[in-house]
Amino acid sequence: MSAVTLFFISSGIFLGWSLGANHAVNVFGTAVMSKMVRYRVAAVVAGIFVILGAVFGGAGTTRTINQLGAVNAMAGSFTVSLAVGIAVAWMTKLKLPVSTSQAIVGGVIGWNLFTGSPTDGEAIMKILGTWVTSPLLAAAFAFVLFKAIEWLVKRARVHMLEVDAYTRTGLLVVGALASYTLGANNIANVMGLFVSATPFNDIAVGSVLTFTGTQQLFLIGGVAIAVGIFTYGQHVMVTVGSDLYRITPLSGFVVVLAESIVLFLFSSVWLEGLLRSMHLPTLPLVPLSSTQAVIGAVVGVGLAKHGRGINLQVLGKIAAGWVIAPIAAFLMAFVMLFFVQNVFEQPVIADSQYNVTASVLTAVAAEGVNVDEVRPLIGKNFSSATQLRNTLEGLDRFTKAEVSVFLQLAKIDSLVVDTVGIASVAGDQALGPAQVRALKRMHGKVFLHPCDMEFAFSAAVIRTDSSSSTLWERLSPEQRIALTDAFRVRSSIVPKM
Repeated sequence: MSAVTLFFISSGIFLGWSLGANHAVNVFGTAVMSKMVRYRVAAVVAGIFVILGAVFGGAGTTRTINQLGAVNAMAGSFTVSLAVGIAVAWMTKLKLPVSTSQAIVGGVIGWNLFTGSPTDGEAIMKILGTWVTSPLLAAAFAFVLFKAIEWLVKRARVHMLEVDAYTRTGLLVVGALASYTLGANNIANVMGLFVSATPFNDIAVGSVLTFTGTQQLFLIGGVAIAVGIFTYGQHVMVTVGSDLYRITPLSGFVVVLAESIVLFLFSSVWLEGLLRSMHLPTLPLVPLSSTQAVIGAVVGVGLAKHGRGINLQVLGKIAAGWVIAPIAAFLMAFVMLFFVQNVFEQPVIADSQYNVTASVLTAVAAEGVNVDEVRPLIGKNFSSATQLRNTLEGLDRFTKAEVSVFLQLAKIDSLVVDTVGIASVAGDQALGPAQVRALKRMHGKVFLHPCDMEFAFSAAVIRTDSSSSTLWERLSPEQRIALTDAFRVRSSIVPKM
């Protein structure tokens, strides 16, 4: 790793450290504060499993962050990540369990606004929805689990010493599980900003295993989180594990188990594929606020005890931190990007080319935009988003939202369908036989825009007795993103058609 590369990803390392320091409470806070597990033991277990989760389970949620805004220059990734890290570290200093997921959204939107890049409305609504559902789900799981375990303990008539021994073991097990899911779900917040501009090449281990550049980033981020847990995580534990609600060992077990379940539901690619294969509804793969989940679980346990002991004043203080964090990250990112670009003269966005084709206009029209006046632009190239934006705004008929649709769909994002990508996406995304056959027929084809691949993939139609639908329509939003990622050309050079 070169010194320049290390410098640029240092902000991601700092953010990982901040996340680990702030989120240690979410995996072992209740165990440590109830004095069932020593902090050093908890930190070691958490560190090991958070790294495993980051490397082997972090791909799904990272796609959503990149869908919200793909920061495609190392200087831009460095700046946004540093801004978010400072915001999280500041909240940690105030002993508030802040939401890193919310802070990262604020930072990415700051980059989008500064660079003039469009913000994907679908992605942001997906993320905002989880800010409401995750604490509610955690509270519901914690309420039911606490009632069930309380009932079992009373019926089993186990000696108090045995209960303590079982609880201590249970706290270690669910702490390890929570650490794994924390790494899998939140590594997108730490290193997701660097994926679009990753400085690492894939490393092949024999002919069987490939350690991708993204996994190398995730390993570095996972280690940073582990170090944050070990060195500074004990400080935030006081707020949640003591001030908000007096945690008993049994309550601590329930809280961490409920949090782990919620994080797993929103980060497991395997579970998503299983539910889809059974034609059941799936949950979006989104980097959640583990802090919100654990607070929801703590409140759920408190409600199971008829609301006794919940400190509403502290809860309000924590909620205020959730609001302040994304705003602070947004403002810091915007101001710092200005200085990095104009004072230090570092490019915070990579030059992107735009090309208007008939398929692009078809895709734009499908979004409800009237494209009649821009048909003369078919075949024209634009060297920057600003050039295309100025051309569209010069027509004086498009809203800012409609211009953003044009920018998103006309951006050259080259895709090449190859054997490796087909094998990868077919296995990971549980594609049906017809979908795999359609991809194999497209082998070797090059597309300038993702919508071009969508139209080619949609050419194959599945007909049933009651309706007909294209293979593309049968894909979930997550599968569509995965297809684009699998075949994207990781180079600034555009393949020739």
